Amino acid sequence: MRIQICAVGRLRAGPERTLIDDYLTRFDRTGRALGLGPAQLLEVEDKKGGGMAAEAGLLERVVPKGAVICVLDERGKLMSSPDFAHRLGDWRDAGRSDVAFLIGGADGLDPSLRNRADFKLSFGKMVWPHMLARVMLTEQLYRAASILAGSPYHRV
Repeated sequence: MRIQICAVGRLRAGPERTLIDDYLTRFDRTGRALGLGPAQLLEVEDKKGGGMAAEAGLLERVVPKGAVICVLDERGKLMSSPDFAHRLGDWRDAGRSDVAFLIGGADGLDPSLRNRADFKLSFGKMVWPHMLARVMLTEQLYRAASILAGSPYHRV
């Protein structure tokens, strides 16, 4: 099952990019034997300043047809890491070939995208900078693969 992280805005070189690349590499190595991956970051940028609606259109273009759409939203479901791992495993076991995680721009995600989502995920009631949300998501993807693989990375 392929994973796409579809995010508004371009992340430049720096510590966040280094962390994301590291966690994506770890996820790909761990997940491959489990039928998870590859994972990739797809960034879109609204250069014309069209707001959330324009960003939604750009995000929709990079989401694969038939993908499970999971939006990151503070109003979404709070999950433990094992619950998140099992959710990924359930999508994989149901034969889903793609999961797209959508991260909005400065104003969040357009309501049309939130309403269309198959799942809404929250990292808490606080709002996180987009670059940190990407880091946290990639770490949780790696942690999920580790949990499903029975690796000691996740300790209870």
